[in-house]
Amino acid sequence: MSNMVLHNYYRSSTSYRVRIALEMKGLSYDYVPHHLRHGEHLEAAYLAVNPQGLVPALICNDGTLLTQSLAIIEFLDETTPEPTLLPKDPLGRARVRMLAQMIACDIHPVNNLRVLTSLRTLFGAGDQDVANWFRHWVNEGFGPLETLLTASPETGTFCHGDTPGLADICLVAQVTSNARFGVDMAPYPTISRINAACMALPAFQKAAPQNQIDAE
Repeated sequence: MSNMVLHNYYRSSTSYRVRIALEMKGLSYDYVPHHLRHGEHLEAAYLAVNPQGLVPALICNDGTLLTQSLAIIEFLDETTPEPTLLPKDPLGRARVRMLAQMIACDIHPVNNLRVLTSLRTLFGAGDQDVANWFRHWVNEGFGPLETLLTASPETGTFCHGDTPGLADICLVAQVTSNARFGVDMAPYPTISRINAACMALPAFQKAAPQNQIDAE
């Protein structure tokens, strides 16, 4: 059986999410980089693979295309159940999805490269304007996320209990992106603690942007 193929970019936080999940599951895959800042994701060859022209895109063992990082991660969790990335109980699964989506659906979409580029090209935003925009939306999301994580007895070493899962994957990828834009993490001690616990694990380290073949 051939390896799965992951089309991605080393610095893409959504790609980082999928890489973490693949590493946690111990799954082999072929890494195909597309340099987003050079527009390689918009070339005809890649659009023939993923008409949306976004990363990540996973080509499964049978050739099926999957896009959208959360959908890919849940597919990996369902087809390779151990270690599990979602709790067994419905309420626990809902809580983890809630935490993950606070990042993946509320913070990331307004801060991804397409949006930041549009701020520059359509509205004449400069570097400082873009950085301020990025930090604003991170803080809008991380404030309530910090409160929820700190207050909940379900929070343990990681976002939900003492094993890392889907919410931790999203958290780490976002914190990594934050560093590029100078987000002050001092107001978020619980998030920072969970991020540190994750980054002590080999899967998170191996999947990190700086350890990819296309890292610059």
